[in-house]
Amino acid sequence: MIASSTRNLSTDQNDLIHFQNNSIIENKITRFRQNGQIQIYQSSYRGSYSTIIRDSLRNAALGRKVLLAQLMKGGVNQGISSPIKLCGNLLWIRASNSFDHYESSILDKDKNISESIKNSINELWDFCKEQLLNGEQDQVILDEIFKAIELGIINENDLISTLENRFISGDVILTGTTIPKNFLLMADQVTELRS
Repeated sequence: MIASSTRNLSTDQNDLIHFQNNSIIENKITRFRQNGQIQIYQSSYRGSYSTIIRDSLRNAALGRKVLLAQLMKGGVNQGISSPIKLCGNLLWIRASNSFDHYESSILDKDKNISESIKNSINELWDFCKEQLLNGEQDQVILDEIFKAIELGIINENDLISTLENRFISGDVILTGTTIPKNFLLMADQVTELRS
């Protein structure tokens, strides 16, 4: 099918639009924000996020760059200097010192955590912040980040600011047993996992 018009294009100079040099956009590279969603997964108990880990493996196998940071897990001598790389695209990191040797009943009463564990978690958080802001990852999973906030290891406003200024093409997934209200308001999706 051919579409045509009976209107002829004018060759008259008055019909042409002229652009002045000062109206041309300078030849600069502009960084456009391409943010995915903020997804929150809540569960009544720790260690219930195997589906998230499974999905991160699948995404990595499909060619997406994924960071899985388990902030409150340790015990495998990882830390940011010894991450595990799976499927060529999944960077899996745990804190270098173990938080898990504390029993939850002790933590609920006094929240005494050694400085080396706090420093280890903060070191991992600083690495995660950098990854959220530089755009190298397609997806970032911050496992049990809300437990770190609850215990006062990570500042809630620091996480909010980082999420607002993030630069990644995919989603940010946050997990925890208790979710602060500010995060529920900024989330695109909230999922409650039940046993």
